[in-house]
Amino acid sequence: MLNADMPLLAMPEAVDGTSRDWDEVNEFCRRVYMPYRLRTSGRLIRPAATLQRAEVARIKVTRFSYGVPVHLDQFDPEAGNILVLTTLNGALRHKETEETVAHTGAGESFVVDCSRTDYWLDADPDHFQLNLTIPHQAMAEVAHRWFGFIPDDRLWTKRTGFGGPGSRWHALLVYLTQTIRSGADLGPQAPLARHLEEMICLDLLYHWAERAGVQLQAGARAAAPHYVREAEMLMESLAHEAPTIGEVARRIGVSARTLSEGFQRFRGIAPRDFLRAQRLGGLRKALLAAGPEETVTSIAAAWGYVNFGAMAGQYRARFGEPPSATLARAPGRR
Repeated sequence: MLNADMPLLAMPEAVDGTSRDWDEVNEFCRRVYMPYRLRTSGRLIRPAATLQRAEVARIKVTRFSYGVPVHLDQFDPEAGNILVLTTLNGALRHKETEETVAHTGAGESFVVDCSRTDYWLDADPDHFQLNLTIPHQAMAEVAHRWFGFIPDDRLWTKRTGFGGPGSRWHALLVYLTQTIRSGADLGPQAPLARHLEEMICLDLLYHWAERAGVQLQAGARAAAPHYVREAEMLMESLAHEAPTIGEVARRIGVSARTLSEGFQRFRGIAPRDFLRAQRLGGLRKALLAAGPEETVTSIAAAWGYVNFGAMAGQYRARFGEPPSATLARAPGRR
């Protein structure tokens, strides 16, 4: 069970402290959340803040309180961050729609993508939160990896409450905090950290999509225009040949600009990013099926890669390991 007395006793680089200095508190918030505007009930009021932070791959986890009532708004969209605020103590009021306000009490969560929509919150004097700061890009990557598309703004602009004591999400947060306190390696490339990041983003997607009315399995993918779906099938089948986006557009009878705009609107990515993902996925399959005489270089060359250094960097960023590590697991290498 999550509660306000459960600290984040985390990795050596974790921040763990309190502060009554506004400059210190504001700098902490700017670094772990994003720039935003803060207002209090009085000009001379001082914070009694709790500032605890840990990082799990790309997700920042904070146990946080101002210690005084506050109103927050004007969250910076350029930071590109999603906020998931889980109330541990006290209560928060959140902007849900232009006409409605959502209230969260102990154990309840609220999600907002500050890169896609505006937002404000009011916190009472006793507020205490376990917050997650998740890059929008991380969520988009998980959606594409698991469902084959990136949801449109019907999802990302939905501000909504979810979870609560006894829910699957609440149990996942308990597991997350217990793992942090265990002192496990949760750095950007640590396998456990990447596993946790994937679990958190995927479960959040399910809850968020349910409340936004977005069908993750098939509905949103089918809603894209025919030329986007045809381009996807073409790039999947021709990934080995590395076609240019202009060639793909000509094959399906649209301009490259139309194709690019369609992907951005309905997939949230550029066509070249979709093609890059297909090629990396195909390369990974080839590495796992390699024979005893094949090398990373020979397999990558067969897939049309010329700049092996850039390929290796993209591969590591996508799969969390170098191509050589994948090749070493191929049955033909054992």
